[in-house]
Amino acid sequence: MRATLKHFKKQRIVVGLSGGVDSAVSAYLLQQQGHEVVGIFMKNWEDDDRAPDENVPGIDPGYCTSNEDFIDAAAVADVLGIEIEHVNFAADYKDRVFAEFLREYQAGRTPNPDILCNAEIKFKAFLDHAIRLGADRIATGHYARARYNEITGLFELLKGLDASKDQSYFLHRLNQAQLSKTLFPVGELHKTEVRRIADEIGLPNAKKKDSTGICFIGERPFREFLNRYIAKEPGPIKNPKGHTIGQHVGLSFYTLGQRQGLGIGGLKVRGAQKGGGEHTPWFVARKDMQTNTLWAVQGHAHPWLLSQSLSAADASWVAGNAPACGLPLAAKTRYRQSDSSCALRASDGAVFNLGFDQAQWAVTPGQSAVLYDGELCLGGGVIDSVPALDAVM
Repeated sequence: MRATLKHFKKQRIVVGLSGGVDSAVSAYLLQQQGHEVVGIFMKNWEDDDRAPDENVPGIDPGYCTSNEDFIDAAAVADVLGIEIEHVNFAADYKDRVFAEFLREYQAGRTPNPDILCNAEIKFKAFLDHAIRLGADRIATGHYARARYNEITGLFELLKGLDASKDQSYFLHRLNQAQLSKTLFPVGELHKTEVRRIADEIGLPNAKKKDSTGICFIGERPFREFLNRYIAKEPGPIKNPKGHTIGQHVGLSFYTLGQRQGLGIGGLKVRGAQKGGGEHTPWFVARKDMQTNTLWAVQGHAHPWLLSQSLSAADASWVAGNAPACGLPLAAKTRYRQSDSSCALRASDGAVFNLGFDQAQWAVTPGQSAVLYDGELCLGGGVIDSVPALDAVM
């Protein structure tokens, strides 16, 4: 028998109110279950206090500032009749998340700050603060589910029921202690139902656009933002034959599989009429930090973009231990990706190797490989090395 967390007795639950509709509806649902609900708004970035203004240096127009999000969160708290506290975790964020984010980019990798932000801020700094406030548990608006397995005596992390919104990928580093204190109220719902509830009860952010920016930093022109912290180091862009075909602005500003922003034209498809026709696009395939060279290939299916295996490090397993090698599992190597059949070939707990049934496209060091057994998220690690298929010249 398995008991879901929603059946626990009445508790004091601190909800992370972000200003978005998902966390707002989470607070409402917990209220409806009879829990004592308190809201906390987390401010984790310091330089966005003023409204977006093209004339204000360092402020990018068109993204939501934390002040605007707090106003939305406070309006939700007012409608629900709950207390809300504004808490500043900016120092924790810069030390635990942003510093690592920059180190990874400077090393030529492509990190996923949302994963580290969840592990270090939302489910550590925030959880610790909530416990000091007397909370029994915390809740967030993530599309995922947590349950206690009475047979194994372990808490489990599952995909959200809305497959198009499932966020278990970003939560795979959560451990037993964190899951035991966490609720995901909207994980049992589809996004359309969440918005319907919000509209039905008159929440002011019922139609607010979903955030797609960097965790707590927001939606900004990414290259311009990164250039504030990492210097440009131009170098050559080369094709597989070693010919220089362009110049890059710095390897840190590119990621494997990237198509836009290379500044090089495509090879016109054979048979295209003069002055018209389509071009075969270029994709970033490799980054050589020693020679400061960016390697680009033409065509989405180029062998340099395909990998049948990977190794990952800094692994974190929800159950506390790695799954057994050889079991038929599935994995994601990036968030917006379907599960891909694979097998765990080797693991010492912190480092593991995966082999895939089908070649994977643009597997990127710095991103996370997250393993699944059906709807169960097992954990994962940071992709370290990725052997590509042999290129056909």
